[in-house]
Order: sequence, then C-alpha cells, then structure tokens
Amino acid sequence: MSAKNILSNWIVKNLLLAVLFVVVLVSSVSILLSVSTRHNKEIQVPDFKNLTFVEAQRIAESIGVRVLIEDSVYVKRFKPGAIYMQTPKPGSMVKEGRKIRLTTNTTQPKKIAMPTLVGFSLRQAKSELQRNGLVLGKLTYVYDIATNMVLRQQRFGRDIEPGDMVTSGSTINLVLGLNPAEETTNIPNLVGQSYQKAVETLQDNSLNVAKMHFDATVKTYADSLEAVVFSQQPEFGSDALRKGSAVSIYLSKNLDKLPKETPAI
Repeated sequence: MSAKNILSNWIVKNLLLAVLFVVVLVSSVSILLSVSTRHNKEIQVPDFKNLTFVEAQRIAESIGVRVLIEDSVYVKRFKPGAIYMQTPKPGSMVKEGRKIRLTTNTTQPKKIAMPTLVGFSLRQAKSELQRNGLVLGKLTYVYDIATNMVLRQQRFGRDIEPGDMVTSGSTINLVLGLNPAEETTNIPNLVGQSYQKAVETLQDNSLNVAKMHFDATVKTYADSLEAVVFSQQPEFGSDALRKGSAVSIYLSKNLDKLPKETPAI
C-alpha cells in the first residue's frame, strides 16, 4: 500500500491528528508551566543589611524580588532605621517575585523577654539572639559530652533565666560544652573583612575577639564600619587553638595596608 493511500485512510488520519493534538497540548502546558514557575530562573538574594527600606526596595525592584518589613529590634550603635537582618539570607537563590522579609533597627530600645538558649547549638543560639535583637558576646567552654551545646546563658557574669526582661541590644554570653575529642579549632583568615564580619567569623569558629585595634584612619563609629582587618594575631595558618580562645584584630580604612597576597580562606 502506498504512502498516499495510507494517509487517505480515515483511521490513520484521526490517529495522526490525535498525536499532533497531544504534542501541541504537552508543549503548551510545558511553556505555561515554565512561565508560571519561572523554571530554572533563580535570583541571588542581595545583602540588604545597613540599607534603608527605600534603598532596599529600589534594589529589590531592579532584580525582580519584593521586600517587606516584618519586625524591628533595637541594636545599640547600629544606624536607626537601617535593615538589621533578613530572611532568606544574602546569597540564597530564590524565584522571581519572592518576598524578602526584613527586620529594621528602631530608634529606641525596647524590653524583650530573654529567650531560652540552653540545649541549643551555638549556631541556633546565635540565630535566636539575632532574631530577638540581642548580641552574642563571649564564648566560654567547659568540658561536656556535647561540643557547642549551650549549657548556660549569662549577662554581667550572672545566669539569666528565660523570660527575664532585657533591653534590646544587650550582650548575652554563653557557656558551652566541649568534648575533649573536639577541643581545638582552626584559626580563620580574617584579613579583608569588616570588624562585624570578623567577629561573626570568629564566633562561627568557636573563638572570641581578644582586642580590636583601630589605626588613626578610624575616627568615628561610621569609620569603624568601613574599616577592614589588615592583620590578626595569631595569624591565619598558625597552630589550632582551644575553642573559646581569643584572636586580636587590627583594622584600618587604608586598603594599602592589606597584604599584597592574601592567603586563601
């Protein structure tokens, strides 16, 4: 039977039309699904910290996400009205149109109930403190079976109970467990980081700040926010330290003080 005769058969014609209909339908659904979900089109969330809401809104609109103020806290010496934290975090990948929830810094401190941190990991406790507008202070380690588990929460050297009223921006110190098998931690490379980032990096590595030394280029608090670490003691690459040890950092606004070749982090 010739191809012409086959195609003239009504059964074959109907089958071909059905196949064509299915192909068109599947293609259309795939295109619509891709458009509605913005398939494979993700946006990296920028860092809105220290910006005003208007500035954050302008940036958000330019990249296709939305921002809204969800909460406010008071953080001492942090710019009033500035964005203090955000969810999702900077660097997260999100779909276009995603809402980024912001927490701003108020002009006046407020009283808040101390959260429960005992039993939390260091990372969880740090996140909970930040969420409540409190500041993570000194890390003290005592021997225990679970490394980096919070055993006590303190202020001014005294234990502070969950529910006690504290002022936003207060510094909370933690006593953490330390398994002898996990006693030491490596020294991170802090060179090139702002002092806020350097403090966070040390805390993430179970270390404290011994002293912060600002050179003559740093005259105001605003200057200190712009200054970067140009030296640290002990240096990156030195022998591992016991968790809870302290590292001194030296900061300047003069970028010429940065080493010509910075060791890889």
